[in-house]
Amino acid sequence: MAKPSPLDPVDPLGLEHLLTDEERAVRDTVRQYLDERVQPHIGDWFERGELPSLRELARDFGKMGLLGMHLEGYGCAGMSARAYGIACRELEACDSGLRSFVSVQGSLAMFAIHRFGSEEQKNEWLPRMAAGEAIGCFGLTEPDHGSDPSSMRTRARRDGDDWILDGRKMWITNGSVAEVAVVWARTDDGIRGFVVPTGTPGFSAPEIKHKMSLRASVTSELVLDGVRLPASAMLPEARGVSGPLTCLNEARYGIVWGVTGAARSAWQAAARYAGEREQFGKPIAAFQLTQQKLVDMALELHKATLTALHLAQLKDGPGVHPAQISFGKLNNVREAIEICRTARTILGANGISLEFPVIRHMNNLESVLTYEGTTEMHTLALGQALTGHAAFR
Repeated sequence: MAKPSPLDPVDPLGLEHLLTDEERAVRDTVRQYLDERVQPHIGDWFERGELPSLRELARDFGKMGLLGMHLEGYGCAGMSARAYGIACRELEACDSGLRSFVSVQGSLAMFAIHRFGSEEQKNEWLPRMAAGEAIGCFGLTEPDHGSDPSSMRTRARRDGDDWILDGRKMWITNGSVAEVAVVWARTDDGIRGFVVPTGTPGFSAPEIKHKMSLRASVTSELVLDGVRLPASAMLPEARGVSGPLTCLNEARYGIVWGVTGAARSAWQAAARYAGEREQFGKPIAAFQLTQQKLVDMALELHKATLTALHLAQLKDGPGVHPAQISFGKLNNVREAIEICRTARTILGANGISLEFPVIRHMNNLESVLTYEGTTEMHTLALGQALTGHAAFR
């Protein structure tokens, strides 16, 4: 009988051994870049409420193949869903704002064009977006319509061969820095998607300020005031609300992985602090109550990681059901927030300082809990899948 390897306190279940050499290379490349280029500054960027190096980051992410990395062709890396998830985990271990940028770029804007666009649209935008030379955003949520996108008010009407778009979108990541927006609007033929160059007259994207979450991320409103587009701007293969919801499912998958990175960062920070902080003559890690917190955090973190690994196997294999993505999003975000809150208690007053990553992750995850499907909506989606009864109305 083989002798078991010593237990790794950072990876007690040995989950990293499940990764292939290629997946470990993705993990290490992203982690090293972030450790060197972003980690020393991210706390300051969060405090200032800005992401000053976004253009440079976008180009660097493009060189690493992170933008649309799970898409095929058009300059995209064409890697597995699991490799993409691993990258999302490392990005969010640094900051949720970075994973949000990559997710919106690749799994929303690029995916929409890749899945539903014409060859002309794909060739015009995807290579530039994959390289980080063009930034995209995804206009679905509206000021009065979030969880019920089918009730959107943004309208597209025909004027000769052109389309005229009018409306507003809210809480749009990348909006004020994007070169292209994928905008969903109501037409006489139902909900349709449009590829909108952001320099088009009538389009504006004022940045949203005064956020206490996702501060190192660009969040904007989109205003469409008589935006005239040619007929070729419409995404030809997207019809109805299933188009944007398909895109959201892609992005939710990245969230399932990403939040395990934020939780891991908080858990490791708490474990280090507990080993160094002394009270009553010994490290607080030696007290039973602190050990219970660290153990419970590790249990939930690694169960969440196992969930992400399983969904990746489904996505790369037979396919994953939207309700299974809801399962992962609901569980992993909820547990990640609880891990961060527990880590904050271990750090005591230091837990609210940006000298440590915990409060930043905790605040960021409050947004992640809400966007791309609230806890309530994913609960109802799972409830319908499990019981066969819809309780949305």
